[in-house]
Amino acid sequence: MDPSVWPMSSEITPFSIDVAESDLADLARRLDAARWPDELPSAGWDYGVASDYLAALAEYWRTGYDWRAHERRLNAFPQFTTEIDGQTVHFVHARSPQPGATPLLLTHGWPSTPADLAGLIGPLTDPAGHGAAGAPAFDVVVPSLPGFAFSGPTRERGWGIERTARAWAELMRRLGYGRYVAQGGDFGSLVSSELARTDPEHVVGVHLNAMVSGSMVDWTSADPLAGLSEKEVAALQAAGADWEERAGYATVQSTRPQTLAYAVTDSPLGLLAWNLEWFVDYDPARTVQTPVDRDAVLTNVTIYWLTRTAGSAARLYKEAGEAFSGGPWSAVPTAVAVFPGDGTIRTIAERQHNVVRWTEYDRGGHFASLQAPDLLIEDVRAFGRELGPIG
Repeated sequence: MDPSVWPMSSEITPFSIDVAESDLADLARRLDAARWPDELPSAGWDYGVASDYLAALAEYWRTGYDWRAHERRLNAFPQFTTEIDGQTVHFVHARSPQPGATPLLLTHGWPSTPADLAGLIGPLTDPAGHGAAGAPAFDVVVPSLPGFAFSGPTRERGWGIERTARAWAELMRRLGYGRYVAQGGDFGSLVSSELARTDPEHVVGVHLNAMVSGSMVDWTSADPLAGLSEKEVAALQAAGADWEERAGYATVQSTRPQTLAYAVTDSPLGLLAWNLEWFVDYDPARTVQTPVDRDAVLTNVTIYWLTRTAGSAARLYKEAGEAFSGGPWSAVPTAVAVFPGDGTIRTIAERQHNVVRWTEYDRGGHFASLQAPDLLIEDVRAFGRELGPIG
């Protein structure tokens, strides 16, 4: 990549989260004054987020959740901001105490923030200090996607997957990393995959989770299911049925995100309900995915609320456009970790990725960093071992 194509400042500024007490008081006031809609008797989750579940979580947000504790936890990591292509980019940069550590770029998805990945940083940067002596160590970089969290709102059109990948390549260049590994889940899996196509001379490996490969099927071809086993066809059909049930939020965000932005920016109750569409699995018995801890949910929602980025984060669905269908085949070695609910199909993934590692787990879920962090950490480590020293 030619650095001359980036006509921008390379200044990197230290950053610390410091929320005004008045903003927290305003949040509490708005929760106290929330107006609740009616609900059909015994509706449960059939029409959307169940009111009894939301009421209990909103009450805990108001009276039990401790933002300051999570603010301190996040501020324990070195954070910075820089401007790339006219956009503020916030990121964590945690160096390993181990010499020769592998640079690792972690990218979150929606409705996540870097807070979801905080639990991975210590074990990945300092495996010996976390009971895993001999495991590979990483220098970890965790940016906030443009338009999300402490990166602030995007300022112009065009901040989709490709532009974000180019920005990530520039970020790693500014940090002095000539060769590195990219990891991501959900939207992070799309960005990380595109980063490998954008910067293949520097990306030595890609690790993905929450990679929904069903969107990569070319349904206009003569035989879109060619090469799939019966098990894979059944999995694709099940994933399609699940997506049809749950895709309403994505349809709105990919078509009319500004209309939605008014509600989720003005009402914390509305924002919480909207983000629960993915954070809460619909299975009442929780037999499919491991539940996400309520503090983790509320930390993400609180960050969106305090930074006023719920609307701009939703815009990524519209900006992503055709990127949902993947891209050209990438030769960069790719590892895929499949957790319950992911709907990832190997034959389809291999149409666009050089898949060298494929692991399926029976616990966890779409938010693996929160639902099965031990499995995700070990899978990243195992891939690091397979890649070996990257020089």
